[in-house]
Amino acid sequence: MKKSSKWVGLLLMVSLLLSACGNSGGSSEGGSGGEGEGKKTTLTAWAWNVNVGAMEEAMALYQKQNPNVELKIEDLGRLDVYDKLSTGLAAGGSGLPDFVLVEDDRIQGYLDAFPKGFLNLSEKGFDAKLSEFPEFKRGIVSKDGAAYAFPFDAGPAGVFYRTDLFEQAGVDPASIETWDDYITAGKKIKEKTGAQLLPIDKFKDDATFRIMLNTLGVYYYDANGNIDLTNPKAVQAMTVQKKLNDEGLIKDVNGWDGTVSATIDGSIASIPFGAWYYGTIIDQAKELEGKWGVFPVPAFEKGGNRAANLGGSSWMINAASDNADEAYKFLEFFSTSVDVQKIAMEKYGLFPSYAPVYKEDLFQKEVPFFSNQKIWKLFADEMEKIPTPYYTKDYAIGLDEAVKAQADVFNGKDPAEALKAAADRLSERTKREVNSY
Repeated sequence: MKKSSKWVGLLLMVSLLLSACGNSGGSSEGGSGGEGEGKKTTLTAWAWNVNVGAMEEAMALYQKQNPNVELKIEDLGRLDVYDKLSTGLAAGGSGLPDFVLVEDDRIQGYLDAFPKGFLNLSEKGFDAKLSEFPEFKRGIVSKDGAAYAFPFDAGPAGVFYRTDLFEQAGVDPASIETWDDYITAGKKIKEKTGAQLLPIDKFKDDATFRIMLNTLGVYYYDANGNIDLTNPKAVQAMTVQKKLNDEGLIKDVNGWDGTVSATIDGSIASIPFGAWYYGTIIDQAKELEGKWGVFPVPAFEKGGNRAANLGGSSWMINAASDNADEAYKFLEFFSTSVDVQKIAMEKYGLFPSYAPVYKEDLFQKEVPFFSNQKIWKLFADEMEKIPTPYYTKDYAIGLDEAVKAQADVFNGKDPAEALKAAADRLSERTKREVNSY
């Protein structure tokens, strides 16, 4: 009898221990009255620069309804994020955070290289929300009909210009509808003020060329992934760049610092760039308040498209994350909350992709720094008109060859010949077909 009691007691202890072990993991949100209730979930993320602050403020808002969720976000350099992300994906997600910021031009490359590396958002129901983003953003974050990234900021393009220099030269920006109009204005501005029309890093970047391509609805590659640098529209864009250079209207700048310096010192009268450049101007050229304005990117013919995008990023969830469900809930809130997107724009200069935000008063306000112009309305109005750029996984190689073609043109080569040579080199490097025209 005594021995039997000992066995009963031992079995009871084991049963209690197993029961406790069963509850100790809990759910990431805490149990309903069990020992797991109140358990915290800590989401981890990688990003850089102002994106970190925007994400932290979003979490503070999210915690009002979700107090058991916390965020640990590492502020890494942009290129460091990509190095670590590629290494982690190659290791099956090992060492990666729950989610990460990825620039739009890199998303398709990651999806091609690591097709199972990121959470399929369509399977979670995000398609119902995706329709509230502009078409070009939907295309960028999707592959084979499914979404893999939450659209975040965008770079609707415009021409930032010095109102005082335009006035001194007697140029009305409203008269500039086409690139030919822009060139004519540039010659007058240079003659009257000595300022060149725009900056271009001639031998290392092709930002203006990319804006031109996007307005024309073409890019380095087409929707089928074929090389499209030989497209007559691409030749048309490069020919305009040649005209700008032949007229002496381009200031050759050295990288980002050179671009910012030219913006500040008055040596250029305008700069076609993404909306995000607003933040750089108000930060680096404070003494020029009231001397800036924005007008739409020129078209290639009167009545042509003047909408383009330069830059932008989105958030992607690590498919191997143990907190993928909670990360999805938070990022759905982040990307579709009007309040969050307003904070990201007003405080951090990150232009939202979420269309419902454009109905807010913010987009009807005059901006004193920019001569009381409603610049945010200008940028918002073009979002649905921006053609989708097809980056592909070989975007970086396409950029490299396009910059070489641009350099050749600035050194005197015929635009069509320079682009054909670049397309052939790109084909050799990527094994992609070149479109024939």
